[in-house]
Amino acid sequence: MSERLVTVGRGVELCLEEFGRAADPVLVLIMGIGTQLIGWEEAFCRQLADGGSLRVVRFDNRDVGHSTWFTQAGRPDLGAVAGGEDSGLAYTLSDMAGDVVGLLDALGADRAHVAGASMGGMIAQLVAIAHPDRIASLISIMSRTGAPGEGESTPEAVEVLLRPAPAGRQAYIDAGLPSALVIGSPGLIDEQPMRRRRATAFDRGLNPEGFMRQMAAIFADGDRTERLAGVRAPTLVLHGEADVLIDPSGGRATAAAIPGARFALIPGMGHDLPEARWPAIVAAILDHIADAP
Repeated sequence: MSERLVTVGRGVELCLEEFGRAADPVLVLIMGIGTQLIGWEEAFCRQLADGGSLRVVRFDNRDVGHSTWFTQAGRPDLGAVAGGEDSGLAYTLSDMAGDVVGLLDALGADRAHVAGASMGGMIAQLVAIAHPDRIASLISIMSRTGAPGEGESTPEAVEVLLRPAPAGRQAYIDAGLPSALVIGSPGLIDEQPMRRRRATAFDRGLNPEGFMRQMAAIFADGDRTERLAGVRAPTLVLHGEADVLIDPSGGRATAAAIPGARFALIPGMGHDLPEARWPAIVAAILDHIADAP
């Protein structure tokens, strides 16, 4: 396993890693806002690849990690973007969904199972909406439709999400636990792996401006409920029972919007992927993929 860059069009390169055999069906994993491919733990990816005979692909979204960073100066006006203006909007979630299709092209995959967490779930939804011929099944994890009043955050979770990252390496590593205690899975936070993951993230490269550009793209996409009604890909929606960053109502609304979608609530899970819940998450994903035509 090693990182490699692929060109997905429009001057964007994505950094990816693969698990499993090249001949097996592809499962693409899309991570959330500002989060690098290591947000999908290596052992988690291997469980999916080995358990389902899958070619599992994790990657850095644009503006994250080792993928292409954008260079627009200044911070986007999130209020203006939410109001329908494109002030400071460098790209859209639909552009990021296009990146996923470009990734499939680079992999030589006509179709793939597509799973996304949080913002990654929104991107995965847009792949299913705009590129139905490229998606074998959809898995939306701890995400939402964008509809007002569904999947809202607590004030404490919003504060954690928008808190500036500390500048120094050790300070950045140390800041992980206080944030996880707010938005993570209660009683299931494993501090040492989290510290190692944050150290790796810092060393690979943090992009605070990219985080804000991605946030603007989320705001600009708005409510996908009507668009989701046209999705025909077999869909599984997973959500943590204890999620305070995207309330479980966001997952329920997503499942309700997509015809035939199945919804599963993961007990005790917050806005993270705790190892203690991997067996349930992996089993649900593999069963869903096995049932897909």
